[in-house]
Amino acid sequence: MLPERFKSLLVRKKTKEELDEHYKNMELEKGDFLAMVIAAFITFLPVLIIALVLVFGLMWLIVMR
Repeated sequence: MLPERFKSLLVRKKTKEELDEHYKNMELEKGDFLAMVIAAFITFLPVLIIALVLVFGLMWLIVMR
């Protein structure tokens, strides 16, 4: 079997009830919400910009030709 120090690395699947209980008891700290908003902008803004450039680029090609 595995030594004790490696047993904590094994991950077991948690049920939906266990996950709900875990996250229900979790409280946000002072700057957590702002950090989540900034992370969302950093994640979604480049994808949104690329999509808009593609859409407007196609519109420009169709209208200007």
